[in-house]
Amino acid sequence: MNILYIITRGDDIGGASVHLLDLAQGVHEKGHNVTILAGGKGLFVDEARKRGLRCISLSHLIRDIRLITDVRGLIEIVRWIREVQPDVVHLHSSKAGILGRLAARWAGVPAVFTVHGWAFTEGVSGRARLLYRCIEKLMAPLAARIITVSKYDKELALSSGVAEDSSLTVIHNGIPDIRSTCIRERGAVKLIMVARFDAQKNQRLLLKALASLKDCSWHMDFVGDGRLLEVSKEYASELGLTDRVSFLGVRMDVGKLISQADVLLLISNWEGFPLTILEGMRAGLPVIASRVGGVAEAVEDGVTGFLIGREDESGLVEAIRELVDNEALRLSFGKNGRERYEREFTFDRMLEKTVAVYHELGLQPSLGASIKGVKDRQTF
Repeated sequence: MNILYIITRGDDIGGASVHLLDLAQGVHEKGHNVTILAGGKGLFVDEARKRGLRCISLSHLIRDIRLITDVRGLIEIVRWIREVQPDVVHLHSSKAGILGRLAARWAGVPAVFTVHGWAFTEGVSGRARLLYRCIEKLMAPLAARIITVSKYDKELALSSGVAEDSSLTVIHNGIPDIRSTCIRERGAVKLIMVARFDAQKNQRLLLKALASLKDCSWHMDFVGDGRLLEVSKEYASELGLTDRVSFLGVRMDVGKLISQADVLLLISNWEGFPLTILEGMRAGLPVIASRVGGVAEAVEDGVTGFLIGREDESGLVEAIRELVDNEALRLSFGKNGRERYEREFTFDRMLEKTVAVYHELGLQPSLGASIKGVKDRQTF
């Protein structure tokens, strides 16, 4: 089959980006033709090409809403769909999902849209949730299939009236296995959080909780960048945590960093089904995470880690203290998490389910057959 992937940002590496890179590489290695369209240039585009994947930078696909640029982006995508002539267009991230569905319908090709967390999920501001829900409700019929990476997001789509059950498929994220040979050092318990510093995450709450745990032996690594990074550094300094907290920025060796840690944390205001949690489980780490989105579908509270409520500072302090002070519990939770990863969240499991969707749609008549004559006469 011939698969065209589209993602909004080519300058960044985040959860959706890593998911797409792994997926595209897996599909390519299965013998299918793969092309990726990404907005702009940067880390994602470089990594895709390093993996031997065909990745094309788009000039007009951007994250912000700009009418004229977005129209140009739509035209640019249609041109590439006609050039590549894919059997299926697979879209990732909100902006690519909107323009990509319009372009795929225009070009008469079935589109799949993977939701890495709805933009109208709980935790997002009320006005924004209403706007995004209306947009997604209008766009949903243009996708032949919508993949949600969690049951939570499927139920949210149904309860919000965004999409019909028949158009929704749940495929949990999966990640390739990496058996680490790293030996964790004795001494202070190493905590790690891998996430962008933006409104979705809550590094500030974690820093505040850590300030209450100065009597414990720990060191915290934050991996990632974003517009709130400098503010977070200043807050850590105000709390007197400078010597116990490291801000490592964007790293391409995240798997290694996680394997060298003792506890993985992900403190968030909202989530889809975060890969970083699976990376922690794969490495045999206990996980402390906010009970938001599909997180509870990965972390089993009291078995593989601890789930805390959104903004629950006291619960977060208690969870960190318990794992920092109890090595046996860390090892037990980590072992359970590794076993759960092997049962439910392997890359091969996710890949097979996704390719099955491609085959199902790629063998169907083109969604745009009724407008094919019009499409053939269109030129830009």
